[in-house]
Amino acid sequence: MLSPSLWLRRTFPFLLRSASRLPALSQGGDLAGTGHGRSGTMAVPSSARGLPLVAVCQVTSTPDKEQTFAACSGLIQEAAKLGACLAFLPEAFDFIARDPAETLRLSEPLGGDLVNRYAQLARECGLWLSLGGFHERGQDWEQTQRIYNCHVLLDSKGSIVATYRKTHLCDVKLPGQGSMCESTSTVPGPTLGSPVSTPAGKVGLAICYDLRFPELSLALAQDGAEILTYPSAFGSVTGPAHWEVLLRARAIETQCYVVAAAQWGQHHEKRGSYGHSMVVDPWGVVVARCSEGPGLCLAHIDLAYLRQVREQMPVAQHRRPDLYGNLGRPDP
Repeated sequence: MLSPSLWLRRTFPFLLRSASRLPALSQGGDLAGTGHGRSGTMAVPSSARGLPLVAVCQVTSTPDKEQTFAACSGLIQEAAKLGACLAFLPEAFDFIARDPAETLRLSEPLGGDLVNRYAQLARECGLWLSLGGFHERGQDWEQTQRIYNCHVLLDSKGSIVATYRKTHLCDVKLPGQGSMCESTSTVPGPTLGSPVSTPAGKVGLAICYDLRFPELSLALAQDGAEILTYPSAFGSVTGPAHWEVLLRARAIETQCYVVAAAQWGQHHEKRGSYGHSMVVDPWGVVVARCSEGPGLCLAHIDLAYLRQVREQMPVAQHRRPDLYGNLGRPDP
């Protein structure tokens, strides 16, 4: 007879165990999910029962919007079945086009068909949705013929409770990954949003390239965020080099949970993404991670543990704005 641990590894070969806990700091449990569209969970520790559960969806968006919606909706439905109260989708959850002209052609307003379908899905499944980066035709579409990269937060009734339009646009040229000029088709957002109270905690919204600007994460944390979310589509060069390092750094410096849903795989002949969606706790430990392929991972959010970390190492109280100003917070 196989041992329970060996059976688990053979039955769910893509199941990734969460990182071990630091013994000096008690934490709630977490659940790790699988890739390739399958979901497996480890036994829920008694310490985790009653804690809110979040799901992080890893997808491979394509120019085919219907195909992409089908993939995302399947993961959301699975997350609801597993008991998640909030599901996170990556940047460009709606589609990834082959060029800027196709991006503009496929874009929609917030009041269009696609967001309405996700609102209906949120109602049917009874969970909140973080739609990590919607190609939005804003009110200035007729004048600018450019769009916004808009992070949309829906509650379980399907209502839009928050929007954040990406403020840092990715205009880079990297050997081995090619060039990206997001500003060709996209307008930068004008403001940061305030953190939003959700069943899992207060969530601060950001998108992908925003991860490289700690000022933004500090501003959200100073405004009360307990969870920072960075829906992304990191490439094959920046992903291995920077993805996990930056996510863990943002968690450590703000003492927040960090939730990062990511695009994975080949979207079309011109573009691919790194994947490795994950959840990082306030101590900087990766507590859930997706393997290769589309799929989801799950993690409990333990706000009592977050408060414990902040009490034991009160870095927010130790800041010296008299020396370097209020980084991340505009002067009054």
